[in-house]
Amino acid sequence: MRVLETVEGPEDLKKLTDQQLTDLATEIRDVLVETVTRTGGHLGPNLGMVEITLAMHRVFDSPRDRLVFDIGHQAYVHKLVTGRARSFGTLRQEGGLSGYPSQAESEHDIVENCHASTALSYADGLAKAYRLRGENRHVVAVIGDGALTGGMAWEALNNIAAAKDLNLVIIVNDNGRSYSPTVGGLATHLTSLRTNPRYEKILDLIKKNLGRTPYVGPPMYEVLHGVKKGLKDMLAPQGMFEDLGLKYVGPVDGHDRNALEDALRNAKSFGGPVIVHAVTKKGFGYPAAEQDEEDNLHQVRPLNKPRGWTDVFSDELVKIGHRRPDVVAITAAMLHPTGLAPFAEEFPDRTFDVGIAEQHAVTSAAGLALGGLHPVVCLYSTFLNRAFDQVLLDVALHKCGVTFVLDRAGVTGDDGPTHNGVYDMSLLQLVPGLRLAAPRDGKRLQELLDEAVDVDDVPTALRFAKGEVFPDIEAIDRVGDIDVLKRSGNDVLLVGIGSMVATAMDVAQRLEAHGYGVTVVDPRWVKPVNPKLVELASGFKLVVSIEDNGRSGSCGDLIAQALRDGGVQAPFRDFAVPQVFLDHAKRAAVLQEIGLTGQEVAREITEQLTQHAGHAFNEPAGGRNA
Repeated sequence: MRVLETVEGPEDLKKLTDQQLTDLATEIRDVLVETVTRTGGHLGPNLGMVEITLAMHRVFDSPRDRLVFDIGHQAYVHKLVTGRARSFGTLRQEGGLSGYPSQAESEHDIVENCHASTALSYADGLAKAYRLRGENRHVVAVIGDGALTGGMAWEALNNIAAAKDLNLVIIVNDNGRSYSPTVGGLATHLTSLRTNPRYEKILDLIKKNLGRTPYVGPPMYEVLHGVKKGLKDMLAPQGMFEDLGLKYVGPVDGHDRNALEDALRNAKSFGGPVIVHAVTKKGFGYPAAEQDEEDNLHQVRPLNKPRGWTDVFSDELVKIGHRRPDVVAITAAMLHPTGLAPFAEEFPDRTFDVGIAEQHAVTSAAGLALGGLHPVVCLYSTFLNRAFDQVLLDVALHKCGVTFVLDRAGVTGDDGPTHNGVYDMSLLQLVPGLRLAAPRDGKRLQELLDEAVDVDDVPTALRFAKGEVFPDIEAIDRVGDIDVLKRSGNDVLLVGIGSMVATAMDVAQRLEAHGYGVTVVDPRWVKPVNPKLVELASGFKLVVSIEDNGRSGSCGDLIAQALRDGGVQAPFRDFAVPQVFLDHAKRAAVLQEIGLTGQEVAREITEQLTQHAGHAFNEPAGGRNA
């Protein structure tokens, strides 16, 4: 029997011998490789987390002691040793285990986070709650050095340092990478160890006494503190955490379980916030991951991957870069995932990877625009959420010509609710002046990107889906900037938005089979609403929009408003993503579940048309049936 088969929970780990634990680590890595190469998911980060996870569960008592991962994709090993080994083969499959911690799966999971740099804030709140409730419980936060490039992590550290009696242990998993090599190398500055309470008491006494001496006291304290830390630390901030008032242990070999357990036991007994610095190797134990130069198999990349939306964008941006020396590119630790790597190879001086710092990326882009350049900010749609204030007040208010390229927009599927890009259009509808484009296929992506970077007096945004790019759908006519894709009558006007244009074409075919005349259009630029669309809609019995953004604040809402303002009397019906957190599954399965398929949309439209058959259509634009 394999050792892993005997582990039903963390208590079982505490009964194992050193040899059994060594064998278990090997077995876990075998399971990770076998499973993740089949299901997809995050392989490299979890291969590097095996010993840290085993040590955490042997030193602390989960679920009484709470473990928080930053980010949650490095919790696969945690799942394997908390009773989910038998179902691990269902990872990221519909109805199976999530690729992130999940409260529904286990009492050992509390935070379902996948957006980086948040764990320390969660941990700060948890530890303070337990202290106020008089509960003797520890909180352990695991944060990668990549996540430490996010400003939110440092905001949390600043507050944690001020709470000297929190039972909080922070493990910095320093593998030098987030997706790609970590920008800034913050964790590499952590080289000293000072957790002796006697040292701290003496230092506090000196600080208090010298602090009472005006002018001379504070500077003298800093000199004495600098001498204690050493000349090297005075010249380079090796003690950055200690300067915040946090105890620091390390660096520790993150693949030496015994050394990790010793460090964690010392940290646990200290009685205040402690940082344990563990140096790991992403992809450890699997040569294919260790030797992968791009990202140590951060995510398993399929063989013979078909040409995707990201590939189309990537190639077009390089072409633009050759034509336009003023175009620069910015990303937040996502150089390869967003397709910027080829641009960076061609134009290294015009490419800026700012780390996991979306807010900084956007405001830095505003500065670049004010300085006479045209920045292209490349993010996953879901990560734009983190920088909305900067888009609104730092970019749009100043009428900066910045282009936002939002990859993985709409329903993305496998990675669950935190990765679905179904909020971007709702958020961007609120931004005055911003122009928003949603290409339906690869050719339109090229066209609209070219158009977007030509706009220099307001921000523009371009959003596209995850995965294989859709076949091109050519227009049969154009009304203003609106593409007409099908025209067989004036019963129904179907307005397809972005990747849902293909669904709109399917709906049209089904409606035509029932004898209805249908026209399908693609606005291309969905914000602001083109006045030509309002003129066009006035000649139809029913107007319908289809999109894969959240329904609240959707393009459908904006179109309905424009139709009302334009006095259009035709009824309006919108189809969009319901305002719920969607479970993980393949994109097609999610769309089926929420009714955004050609068959379901056509059925509902047919029912509405049948209901009004023989009656005048007098429901005003914006009236919608649930």
